[in-house]
Amino acid sequence: MIYFNMKKHLLFSLFFIFLYNLNAQIKVSPLFSDDMILQRNSEVPIWGSSNANEKISIISSWNHERVSTLADKNGNWKVDISTPDAGGPYFIKISSSNSALNFSNILIGEVWITSGQSNMQMTLNGYANEPILGSLDMISNSNNSNIRLFTFERASSKKPINDVKGKWLVSNPENTAAFSAIGYSFAKYLNKVLNIPIGIINTSWGGSPAEAWTDKQTLENNFKKSEIRNNNNKAVHHNPSGLFNAMINPLIPYKIRGALWYQGESNVRRANNYTKLMNVMIEGWRREWNQGSFPFYFVQIAPYRYSGSENNESAYLREAQLKTMLQIKNSGMAVTLDIGNEFSIHPDKKIIIGKRLAYWALTKDYKINGIPFSGPVYKSIEINKDKAIVDFDFAESGFIFFNGKINGFEIAGEDKVFYPASVGVMYGKNVSKLTITSEKVKDPVSVRYGWKNYLKGNLYNTQGLPASSFRSDNW
Repeated sequence: MIYFNMKKHLLFSLFFIFLYNLNAQIKVSPLFSDDMILQRNSEVPIWGSSNANEKISIISSWNHERVSTLADKNGNWKVDISTPDAGGPYFIKISSSNSALNFSNILIGEVWITSGQSNMQMTLNGYANEPILGSLDMISNSNNSNIRLFTFERASSKKPINDVKGKWLVSNPENTAAFSAIGYSFAKYLNKVLNIPIGIINTSWGGSPAEAWTDKQTLENNFKKSEIRNNNNKAVHHNPSGLFNAMINPLIPYKIRGALWYQGESNVRRANNYTKLMNVMIEGWRREWNQGSFPFYFVQIAPYRYSGSENNESAYLREAQLKTMLQIKNSGMAVTLDIGNEFSIHPDKKIIIGKRLAYWALTKDYKINGIPFSGPVYKSIEINKDKAIVDFDFAESGFIFFNGKINGFEIAGEDKVFYPASVGVMYGKNVSKLTITSEKVKDPVSVRYGWKNYLKGNLYNTQGLPASSFRSDNW
């Protein structure tokens, strides 16, 4: 009798497992939902899970073509669908033999991801006692169905995962107030200039280091084990690769146009390896996405006091970021040397930063001629008696400055002692050059600009874009 009951129980269990598998629902990432934006003019991957070996079909309203595939033995499937030029709204139906998903109000446009630490995470609402300048007007005017927003819920993982929590939202005052200020400013400017739908996927975590956003393979291939570690009392968002695993990997291979990045404050004390870290992190993302050298634009960290306003540890980090811009293909940097806050690591002019990133994209990716995108970048130094003559790229029409004189320049001789310097502008064929002098340095060797933790940089090109800090030496 006991044997019969056990056999009966086993048969019922197998029967219910069979019914469960037979009626298993199609599942997709929250990235695929109502209100989403898909990258235009592309082969866009859509993926999910269902029964093993089940046929999955997708049909879209923009071309009414049915695309099908078979799930693998684990029930995983992926389909590429062709998207048209910008437009919508459209719908998509994903179906199997016994279930279906219907997504509506879909737009086709441009998709960008935003990532990094607290300055990218910072919403238009700001932080406690730290506002965003101009946010009220931007929030009030944010009713725009052609801008869509997706925010990743923060998570860390020891291994790559595919799950993500988040939801596509249509731009309106309630939704934009709680979204990344830089991400929204960038989206709004692109939408206004290009007149096409823009989608922003924000995946950021305040206080996180770049190591956390870099995949394990890249870290192990490029750094010693002693360099790959948690540097902040085991805080989960400081675990090497932890945020890549949980907040970047689930995005891959969602079709994107490019990425925006604002991070570096948590790496200031390790600036010596930051150029290498940034370079390999970017290449790692591009490798994993398998989407070529997609554009990667980032923000140079803003001036802040750190260990003391007159100290200079953050200047080395800014220099490391400048080197990445000069070394990595399809990269660009928005400079913030003019908008830092001595007593807050979170500058309030985030809307300007979003626009400065947009200038790069509009010029480089959308091929709009005539839009300046970079401030002056140090090119070379020439010594002429007691003068150092510094030449710049991106200053073809010369310079502008405020407060009566250009501040932040220093000059040194062979003794490596730097003194505040006077700055003169040049004209004619030398319009992109400055002369740097000091009565205390008769035989100059090196020049530095903005080489402190905090200063109010006021050197711009005539288009109003600020110069990055730099040094001509490697002392």
